[in-house]
Amino acid sequence: MDYFYRKKRNPEVVKYFDKETLEAWRRFDALVFEEGRLSKKVKELIAVACTYITRCPYCIEGHARRALKEGATKEEIAEAIAVAAALNAGASLAHMNFALDVE
Repeated sequence: MDYFYRKKRNPEVVKYFDKETLEAWRRFDALVFEEGRLSKKVKELIAVACTYITRCPYCIEGHARRALKEGATKEEIAEAIAVAAALNAGASLAHMNFALDVE
């Protein structure tokens, strides 16, 4: 499958961002994905679902890979994607009144 996004990222673009801000994000991201009340596997399955809603191919691949590493099956990943699809479709239906109530 071809992606709109280039598959290989240019690591040079990081130089334009504030280093302290990027490091704060990295620490936050690492902390969120540590084992806690939810297992790393469950967190990665949640992340897979979220990446389908945000539509980031880099994140989809990265979190799917991490979910597999944490013991998720492809069937579990597919189920997480189905949950995301249902919620995304539901949001469209839930907000139909914004367009349909217009006079």
